[in-house]
Amino acid sequence: MVNDEDLAIQPGLVIPRRETWYEFSHASGPGGQNVNKVATAATLCFHPASSGVLTPAQKDLVARRLANRINADGVLRITAADARTQSANRSSADARFCDLIRDALKVQKKRRPTRPSRGSIERRLVDKRLRAARKAGRGRLPGDINED
Repeated sequence: MVNDEDLAIQPGLVIPRRETWYEFSHASGPGGQNVNKVATAATLCFHPASSGVLTPAQKDLVARRLANRINADGVLRITAADARTQSANRSSADARFCDLIRDALKVQKKRRPTRPSRGSIERRLVDKRLRAARKAGRGRLPGDINED
């Protein structure tokens, strides 16, 4: 059963809200004196390894591609503190989380190795010879006055 609170990542993949949690803290930035009183910065936390929705292959992809964003406890943390209100920061963190997971699960095209054409190789070598000749002409000539 999907409700409005769940996070729709892509068609066929919805992460239930119960698998994520928030931590709130004081934020710097916009808000005036409100910043000093109210914990408006929202940090969305998600433990991908214990997710009941992701397949083992998807968990592995997320773990590998987001390794620099996952801490030692295996928790993915996304912090949003750019808005003045807690609810706006929560929405921003949700959007960033969905984009991050969607990008991590995207299947990358397999690279097909190619070879440069004979014409491109020849053009490169001709340019290289011209460049070498141009640079060779920049040096001092024999018999210059300040020659060491």
